[in-house]
Amino acid sequence: MNFRITGLSPEPFQPFYGLGEAELERHGIKRYVVDHAPGFPDRVEMREAVPGETVLLLNHVCQPANSPYRATHAIFVREGASDTYDRVNEIPEVMRARLLSLRAYDDAGMILDADIVDGAEMVPLIERLFAVPGVSYIHAHNARRGCYSGRIDRA
Repeated sequence: MNFRITGLSPEPFQPFYGLGEAELERHGIKRYVVDHAPGFPDRVEMREAVPGETVLLLNHVCQPANSPYRATHAIFVREGASDTYDRVNEIPEVMRARLLSLRAYDDAGMILDADIVDGAEMVPLIERLFAVPGVSYIHAHNARRGCYSGRIDRA
């Protein structure tokens, strides 16, 4: 079973890169200078930001479906992130190093199944969830803080 993991497009976040603190605050966004790693997972390039880089903490609509599971949550985006992570059968380290909640959705945005897994052991769970009839895609969230981590599709 082949799967594809993708990060977010940088386009919606680019207008915020370089804005002053007051303007970011008007948008409900906080800027942080990374002072340790891991701890600031970028959702575009799917990597840990390194000390000295800046990240934006903002609210993101991670499940836009018009269903009871419509959801938003906080995410980090590295300022300047430009290359969307897009790989087949490869789990980025930013996922491998965390406890994840995988949520399997149908085309209408309804959850059909979900489970928690150590990111380094997630391939069997991806396979199990895609075997559920009607599953269209999977969202990964950090299990502890609930932040959206990435999307998984069949490849």
